[in-house]
Amino acid sequence: MQKKGVNISLASYDDIFSTDENREKNKGEQIQEVPLSELHPFKNHPFKVIDDEAMEKTVESIREYGVLTPAIVRPREEGGYELISGHRRAHASELAGKETLPVIVRNLDDDAAVILMVDSNLQRENILPSERAFALKMKLDAIKHQGKRAEVTSMQIAQKLSVEKVGDDVGLSKDNVRRYIRLTNLSSELLDMVDNKVISFNPAVELSYLKPDEQKQFIEAMDYGQTTPSLSQAQRIKKFSQEGKCTLEAMCAIMSEEKKSDLDRITIKNDVLKKYFPKSYTPKQMEDTIIKLLDQWQKRRSREQSL
Repeated sequence: MQKKGVNISLASYDDIFSTDENREKNKGEQIQEVPLSELHPFKNHPFKVIDDEAMEKTVESIREYGVLTPAIVRPREEGGYELISGHRRAHASELAGKETLPVIVRNLDDDAAVILMVDSNLQRENILPSERAFALKMKLDAIKHQGKRAEVTSMQIAQKLSVEKVGDDVGLSKDNVRRYIRLTNLSSELLDMVDNKVISFNPAVELSYLKPDEQKQFIEAMDYGQTTPSLSQAQRIKKFSQEGKCTLEAMCAIMSEEKKSDLDRITIKNDVLKKYFPKSYTPKQMEDTIIKLLDQWQKRRSREQSL
């Protein structure tokens, strides 16, 4: 018996469904089954394919229903096909034990392929800052390259409009597009810290102006101060770099400053707390117990003061 409600239950998986715009483009194009062994990832693909919970759900769906929306590929000169959209579907199909993937083959030049690849992936809800940064840069470079034959004056105007177009396509202002692209100047270690929310976006943009050796030393300064940079600290370090004064000692001095937020916060390390609680206690249980004990202490103290 055919299962009911398939489209509804799978509608949240952007790996399987595409936008209405893509569906329109796919009309009239022939879908063919291509062996997974003939599919190759897009060159410098900025989006990570991770074996997380979302991937597990996609694998389960493909096992039960198959891939409902074909991937888009282009032929490679050396044989096989280059994936433009559908990297996650291809990986999930492999995990699901499939041997082929339904695809639509398009003959696209490099610039057109980049733009389609970026547009297809930026529809996803959860995108890391690094993924967005490199994707926006790739798309902007591709759009600029398409208009390379213009005269110098026209080219300058075209580049400005290109940034605005990229922003309009993804719902960002042109300034935020530029700020995201700045992140591509960060070292991989600092960029990982941004992705993992160790360093906030705004300070990260300021740190992207540091030279590679200064970025390496900044990580040492973070370790020395045992803290992450505020926007103000990152801005001062950037200024030191512009003035040629960005030494390890200067950065350590800034990063070891006591922040205003730290003055209003009390931190007790887990190792200290665990000595007073059963091993089975969660952080929430420990917090609730501490609050309860403090309430009791406050009441007892109030009674003593009233005597």
